[in-house]
Amino acid sequence: MLQIQTIRENPDFVIARLKVKNFDATTIIQQIQTLDSEIRAVKKSLDDNLMEQNNHSKKIGVLFKEGKREEADTLKTEIAALKEKETEYKAALAEKEEIIETLLVQLPNLPHESVPCGKSAEDNEVIMQEGDIESAQPDMIPHWDLVKKYDIIDFDLGSKITGAGFPVYKGKGAKLQRALINFFLDTAIENGYHEVQPPYMVNEASAYATGQLPDKEEQMYHATADNLYLIPTAEVPVTNIYRNMILKESDFPIKHCAYSACFRREAGSYGKDVRGLNRLHQFDKVEIVQIEHPDRSYETLEIMREYVTSLLRKLNLPFRILRLCGGDISFISALTYDLEVYSQAQQRWLEVSSVSNFESYQANRMKLRYKTDSGKPRLAHTLNGSALALPRILAALLENNQTKDGIIVPEVLRKYTGFEEIN
Repeated sequence: MLQIQTIRENPDFVIARLKVKNFDATTIIQQIQTLDSEIRAVKKSLDDNLMEQNNHSKKIGVLFKEGKREEADTLKTEIAALKEKETEYKAALAEKEEIIETLLVQLPNLPHESVPCGKSAEDNEVIMQEGDIESAQPDMIPHWDLVKKYDIIDFDLGSKITGAGFPVYKGKGAKLQRALINFFLDTAIENGYHEVQPPYMVNEASAYATGQLPDKEEQMYHATADNLYLIPTAEVPVTNIYRNMILKESDFPIKHCAYSACFRREAGSYGKDVRGLNRLHQFDKVEIVQIEHPDRSYETLEIMREYVTSLLRKLNLPFRILRLCGGDISFISALTYDLEVYSQAQQRWLEVSSVSNFESYQANRMKLRYKTDSGKPRLAHTLNGSALALPRILAALLENNQTKDGIIVPEVLRKYTGFEEIN
């Protein structure tokens, strides 16, 4: 969440920047300013109260030594009254701080200055495109038909076992899926990422810390009996490794990669865009997460974006990179790049990765700090990216590499699959 100091010092700037996300923060900012003034006034009263209690206590000792018991007893009575007032101040302070917290979490992260204005995905900025998207044949088969032809993914069986959006991978389909996971993990490790395998469920504190609660609660599967949430991405548990921690500057950069299944309710999704592998309730993904020094986080974001780009090049997939506009960027992100691959059979772009810098927004919620050389704690910056999400990558690989005799496996995956073609 935003730091109260930022709002205190630059309320008009905060309101103006959030308008880029099409969010009118005027009323909430005014409420926060009023509460902030009240909190500081209560804190001053509390500090004055505690100082007066301390002074009285010192005087009481002196008065007893001087034999002035009556005066000492009077001060004792005053201290008792001050303690009652102290309790009132603390209760008022806790109440106001709770209210201001509920207001702060309603504010999105401030968008970076490079984020373009816009209302929807149609207004995202294409910053580069690479690969051939013109050579598609008119008779190319979409992946939902290809997987039936070669019996490698069964959507009907997944629906029988669980429901729509939970496919069953079979035979060479399962092995290709596993090959992609291993390829993504091995490449991440070669690039300095430390692998972790996190839990697939998190508690409420973890979901709050990374911004899934309260903003995305309806999109998460909730195990109500234990109050645990199935993760929408490995970003959530991996970033929470550092919740309530104070790091050293020498710890940066912290680089993690993690494979996990991901679970998203995707409430309200329907139509052709959700057919086959295009949108699932359960899918596999390799995530990269970095904890970085604030002075270097945007340089790191560009490095992460280029890293994901390198994976798409190795898979020989046509792709483009978008800078998300204010109307499409997430609630908690300051700057996000989406990477999309082109589906030859569907003749459309499919999002396969988002690479984002959250600046200090998550770190503030999870109390993730580092000590500067002067010993003063500051909030770290957090970043993450899909590297990569498998369903649409797999869809594009199947569709773009199809021939009349089968589906060609990209060369970089063959050492993992053990076969060169699906037929």
